[in-house]
Amino acid sequence: MSATSVCRDLVEDLLDVGVREAVIAPGSRSGPLAIALAAADRAGALRLHVRVDERTAGFLALGLAKASRSWVPVVTTSGTASANLHPALLEARHARVRLLAVTADRPARLRGTGANQTTDQIRLFPGIEFGGDPAAVDELLLDADGPAHLNLELDEPLVEAGEWAPAVRPTQPREGPRVPMDGPELAMLPHAVVVAGDDAGPRARVFAEQAGLPLLAEPSSGARNGDNALTAYRLLLEHSPLAAQIDQVVVFGHPTLSRPVTALLARDIDVVVPARDLRGFPHPPGHARPVVHDSMPDAMAAPTWLDAWRTADTMASAAIDGAVTRDPAGAALEVAGAVNAAVPAQGLLVVGSSNPIRDLDLVARPYTVGERRLVLANRGLSGIDGTLSTAIGAALARESSRALAYVGDLTFLHDANALLIGPGEPRPDLTIVVASDDGGSIFATLEQGGPEFTDVFERVYATPTGADIGHLCAALGIPHRLLGTTDLPAALDEHVSGIRVLEVPVPRDSRRALAASVSQAVRDAVGI
Repeated sequence: MSATSVCRDLVEDLLDVGVREAVIAPGSRSGPLAIALAAADRAGALRLHVRVDERTAGFLALGLAKASRSWVPVVTTSGTASANLHPALLEARHARVRLLAVTADRPARLRGTGANQTTDQIRLFPGIEFGGDPAAVDELLLDADGPAHLNLELDEPLVEAGEWAPAVRPTQPREGPRVPMDGPELAMLPHAVVVAGDDAGPRARVFAEQAGLPLLAEPSSGARNGDNALTAYRLLLEHSPLAAQIDQVVVFGHPTLSRPVTALLARDIDVVVPARDLRGFPHPPGHARPVVHDSMPDAMAAPTWLDAWRTADTMASAAIDGAVTRDPAGAALEVAGAVNAAVPAQGLLVVGSSNPIRDLDLVARPYTVGERRLVLANRGLSGIDGTLSTAIGAALARESSRALAYVGDLTFLHDANALLIGPGEPRPDLTIVVASDDGGSIFATLEQGGPEFTDVFERVYATPTGADIGHLCAALGIPHRLLGTTDLPAALDEHVSGIRVLEVPVPRDSRRALAASVSQAVRDAVGI
């Protein structure tokens, strides 16, 4: 069968399994598949996105897949182009995202011969479900628990003239996450809490409400809403005497955001994970026991337990607000609060790693249940790479009342190629908020930010670049504005057409002192 026929059949099969978005990076060996996908795009069978950078393409597909919860293929040519997909695939593997890498390849007879742009691409990505038969792509995707890799060996002639168009498949309506809570009963202890890590979904909230428990939910959990969710939970775990009374933790999703939660999950208490496995649990398996994923509590906790946590959370949040207002270095937390408040019902927010997601975690008030806000973050491996591409993909995939991305300046610069978009390519309406402190300020709050490392900190950890983000945006044709924290809320409320960048300078040299000030304020408010 010719390369053209193989690729046309593959596109038909991908459409049959629900693919409606696809990403390609240009190349010769992948040419017949690119032409087939372009034909499918012209026919209205799917929407095609083209990027010149394979790493950016991979994260764009990741964002499309995260927001749509559907399979999204990303296509590259052979050689180093394929390897550039590895960061996105690693994130997809640890976050269980349906990302399909389709790597074009030379015929097997050329492997090991020194042929141009030829390397061994068989099982190129360890731990990723692999297939080499395009006719069996449906089986490959069925078997994958997360991403998959299809290596497509194509022989010459690569392209053929002739008209072809696939039939348009009906679009299946998207349904909200199913919340099965009718399984076996889970024996509850008197002082339990619910932890909701990344992508926990509404199950965590429903379980907490059924059991009358405090809900410690990360911003990207999909569960930080309702009356049981707390705002300042991570500082309460450090400073409130309530934390010592916890005798049971029910864990949903992938909690990796804060050390206090990680320490809680390592304690010698009953840690329960309602999931089919312990892949998302951040400790060796001996620290937790899995139970049926749709387990439900056998009883409600005494109301005084949740009331005590709510009272402490109100006090801690007020203490944080006061510390931020008093300290000029609190601008970073003010940015986080403004971004959180700017996400309307049906809105989308994609948050970068390092300080932005942690600042949001500290100040973001829980949203109202049922308003269908979507907060996403790349917490599978928590890297900063590909965040802008992920945000653009998510904004393209989801019809949102407003789409925002919130990142630091290093995260922005690391993925600036995401903004290199061709004139005919689909673009979302997306506002990118950059908390700009010229460096990696998160390290200032860690051990290496201590005074004993002052002589090396700035060079090897803070890594200031001095880059002018406004000039970079101008070169890429992206609107950019430099704002103060007081101007940010009004700017976020503006109507947006296309992609724009709002840069807010925040101080870095006082970041460690700010963390200490906020922590002390909470200790004074709720500690013994």
